[in-house]
Amino acid sequence: MTDPILSATRLHKAYGRTSALDGADFSISSGEVVAVMGPSGSGKSTLLHCLAGIVTPDSGRVMYKGRAMATLSDAGRSRLRRGDFGFVFQFGQLVPELTCVDNVALPLRLNGTKRKEARSRAAEWMERLEVADLAGKRPGEVSGGQGQRVAVARALVAEPRVLFADEPTGALDSLSGERVMHLLTEAARETGAAVVLVTHEARVAAYSDREVVVRDGKSRETERVA
Repeated sequence: MTDPILSATRLHKAYGRTSALDGADFSISSGEVVAVMGPSGSGKSTLLHCLAGIVTPDSGRVMYKGRAMATLSDAGRSRLRRGDFGFVFQFGQLVPELTCVDNVALPLRLNGTKRKEARSRAAEWMERLEVADLAGKRPGEVSGGQGQRVAVARALVAEPRVLFADEPTGALDSLSGERVMHLLTEAARETGAAVVLVTHEARVAAYSDREVVVRDGKSRETERVA
């Protein structure tokens, strides 16, 4: 495996008296899909938030491209989340007032891309995610599976170096979930993005290259059976 693009060492994070992370480690390389698994309350979402610079750990270190995340200003971490990082959440979190194509174009617009170019690039990604025909519709007018594919297109439109997917199929039926995972991992691998995939479902984790289990705030890597 090549040097990791993103890594974490001995992360600790507590909310009051409740420990969410208790010495968790993690690493991922470009083009790799790593599933972070564990039961509800195990700390897997907190680990994702620390890796993405959304939450600051109480101790331990997160490194991105050889630089400690703690050395970045709030503005610097925000720039990472707008450019280098992409996000897919369980319920998509599309902006209901915007059309699907404008939702996909939103990360580009926030980074200063002109509207025509942003919408053109958004349309290309919607084609890749098989939702081009939804461009003019609003999120409330599409199915859950379609909306999640729009959310994946939005996450990938800026061609992030790392894609964070937090239970991306949790609100979908099995057939829609399988299609979303196939398209998400295929598109990410084509662009060379690293994918941090938080899930509690074995069928979703099966799309990953390897699995890290988080339990009681601690992490361990599992071995794949050939």
